Amino acid sequence: MKRVIISGTKSGCGKTTVTCAILSAIKKRDINVSAFKCGPDYIDTMFHRKVLGVQSHNLDSFFCNKDTLLYLLDEYSGDISVIEGVMGFYDGDTGSAYSVSQLTETQTIIVIDCKGMSNSIGAVMNGYLNYRPNHIAGFIFNRLPEKMIPLVKRLCSELGTNYYGCLPKTSIILESRHLGLVTAGEIADIQEKIQQLGLLAEKYICIDKILDIQNTALPEYRVPTIRKYEKSPIIAVANDKAFCFIYQENIQLLEKMGCRIQYFSPIEDKSVPDCDGLILYGGYPELYAEQLSANESMLASIKQRIQQGTPTIAECGGFMYLHDLLTDNNGISYRMSGVISGNVFPTDKLQRFGYITLKSGKESMLSKSGEYIRAHEFHYWDSTNSGEDYTAKKTDGRTWKCCHSSDCFYAGFPHLYFYTDIKIAERFVEECIKFGERNG
Repeated sequence: MKRVIISGTKSGCGKTTVTCAILSAIKKRDINVSAFKCGPDYIDTMFHRKVLGVQSHNLDSFFCNKDTLLYLLDEYSGDISVIEGVMGFYDGDTGSAYSVSQLTETQTIIVIDCKGMSNSIGAVMNGYLNYRPNHIAGFIFNRLPEKMIPLVKRLCSELGTNYYGCLPKTSIILESRHLGLVTAGEIADIQEKIQQLGLLAEKYICIDKILDIQNTALPEYRVPTIRKYEKSPIIAVANDKAFCFIYQENIQLLEKMGCRIQYFSPIEDKSVPDCDGLILYGGYPELYAEQLSANESMLASIKQRIQQGTPTIAECGGFMYLHDLLTDNNGISYRMSGVISGNVFPTDKLQRFGYITLKSGKESMLSKSGEYIRAHEFHYWDSTNSGEDYTAKKTDGRTWKCCHSSDCFYAGFPHLYFYTDIKIAERFVEECIKFGERNG
């Protein structure tokens, strides 16, 4: 299987720009290329989809054991898979790009932001090559003046590694926001930018050399058991510019289990479609709070559905949407659906950022009392009523109470990934089937 990880020295070094440039150039060659993102990021995968016109998937070595990670890579790979790293190559411990590279035995290209450096580039290269045993195949040099190309080629030769090209400083910018990049759907000229990046890749990046990277066959793995239900419950999934942080693997796992997915827009639609279950994923509800609040029929429909016992998962932005009020960055409060008594409000820093383990304090829809679920938090907003049904624990030992749950309900800031424990998805689907049977 042809595969390569495009990682980097740090967040903001240009991994996504370089990855999109490479994907654009490969796609023009009519090669069946697939994209992946290391870690729990939603936004970078949106850029991959805009480039490819096909789905991009996450590979997360915190959420998934080795067998599941290899299964997902094998399941969604094309003729070549381009896997974008997360943060710096070695950052993130069990969830790092380094971890994914080691578990999947995948060759890695490191992107270095060369702004303000010359010979020091060699010191950075040497550090990455020798810090840990690794599968680093070579380097791409971002924001590199053309006159310095001979220097970095010489450094590659001296260090016994490969030069895979560069990107010069360019006016093509993929804008950022507090949770990362601005989503691809918000950039009016995204296709033009991606096309320009593809042309730069053809000129400056060694695409043929990347396509010739040799990997061993994937290690053997055990295929996860996915139960197919005879009943086919309809799951309504919020999906618009306010709610777009969706793990495609979660959706596709539900479909493999026999579920039918019905997307809807809490901004544009008047009510929730007929369904047996409801999912409100994360996104940027704070940016569209006025529109969400003005859609009173949808707010009433959401509240009615949940009060009727429709099995519901609401995480992060979806959780915010269920509160009485949402306050935006301008201090204006907007009425939301009123399922959860309380207000959500902005803060000046990330709240409880990173991987966590949730311990259930009682039996509920997704877990039995005392069971654990791996999850992830990434948000600047906070709540006056975050819930107390689970205890979250970080690797540094910090703990806090969070989440609301019942036999048909889960809502909280933590994002869930079904492949971390397929029983989570099974329990949700089974509750949806029971609800559908009770309600005809």
